[in-house]
Amino acid sequence: MSNRIDEKFAQLKAENKKALITYIAAGDGGYDLTEKAVLAMEKNGADLIEIGVPFSDPIAEGPVIQAASLRSLRDYHTTLKGVFEMVKRIREKTDMPLLLMLYANTIFRSGTDAFFAKCAEIGIDGVIVPDLPFEEHDEFQEASEKNGVYNISLVTPASTGRIAKIAAQAQGFLYCVSSVGVTGMRDHFDTDFNAFFDEIKKSTKIPYCVGFGIRNGETAKKMGSYCDGVIVGSAIVNKVGEFGQEAVPEIVNLCHELKNGLNQA
Repeated sequence: MSNRIDEKFAQLKAENKKALITYIAAGDGGYDLTEKAVLAMEKNGADLIEIGVPFSDPIAEGPVIQAASLRSLRDYHTTLKGVFEMVKRIREKTDMPLLLMLYANTIFRSGTDAFFAKCAEIGIDGVIVPDLPFEEHDEFQEASEKNGVYNISLVTPASTGRIAKIAAQAQGFLYCVSSVGVTGMRDHFDTDFNAFFDEIKKSTKIPYCVGFGIRNGETAKKMGSYCDGVIVGSAIVNKVGEFGQEAVPEIVNLCHELKNGLNQA
């Protein structure tokens, strides 16, 4: 069963390009705004898009995405069912790779088999579960594989000694977390990226992309030089927080800036 994530990275490799992966919190500003933003990001440089399912206790997130989750749940009453319906509408308009980023409890509540079957039905290509330790990866693996939905693995600078084991089982792409801690826009990084990515490069045969802290063209260029793509979340979510229903043109401008930076990496 082919997966759009593999197809997209193969295409980018053939074109000698790096991936711009963007994230948006579903339902922040309403489902319609999320849908417009996803389609606008695709048209303006994004290669893959992560759709965040809001959660009441998003422990991996910094203040920007935490606030977006709160707005989405409190002001727009976002539900997993509503997110699935929105994705179904989006999928009618695009064939780009789409991923859900969500917490393990949301999957357990839905029933693991039913959740992954629904993802396959509506055209979700992968899931990212930031609170699922690698040792518990098997909780979802059978259901995700049966439905052809990749369970994306994460490594952090604190994963030293475990990177090879995690990378060996990774599918789609390896999500490399730039810094220990939560998501957010950073002014500087304390990680020794040469050492971090040397170990990753030796350990994986699939693409690897870096996220947490990339906020503009300059940081996209810097971080893109180490890997196959960059993942940008808080900087985009921040535009929704700042501009509300008028956020889409601001997100488009940011996508252009990020892509331009990445093209120079």
